Amino acid sequence: MSVLLDTHVWLWWLTGQAFLPERDRTALDRAAERQEVCLASISLWEAQMLHAKRRIELPLPFPEWLRQAAAPNVVRVLPLDVEIVIALHTLPASFHGDPADRLIVATARAHRLALATYDERIRKSRAARSWRVPSRQR
Repeated sequence: MSVLLDTHVWLWWLTGQAFLPERDRTALDRAAERQEVCLASISLWEAQMLHAKRRIELPLPFPEWLRQAAAPNVVRVLPLDVEIVIALHTLPASFHGDPADRLIVATARAHRLALATYDERIRKSRAARSWRVPSRQR
């Protein structure tokens, strides 16, 4: 089953951050092998902004890292389209003020994907179905 990664999960997964539990990392590795890992296009921009603000450290120069991290054999980047904007329009006004988070959740909703996120505001809102590591992989 395909999963949409929140930006921080994508970054933690690919940079080996300890914030991502090992069982989740293993499950994402397996999902990637099956080409089931998706990423909202806004996450590419978020990564660039975090890098420009020196909030993330990357093992390669940013352009090279981004090309590898967003390669089709790693993730399927989902572009902003009409269905995502319609899903964005249906989110409650009270849901999360961060435009990138709103677009990520709308992408999950439009594509009917579970969202891998550790953002408590998103998880508590239940605006998107939360991804859980399949029980056979725990």
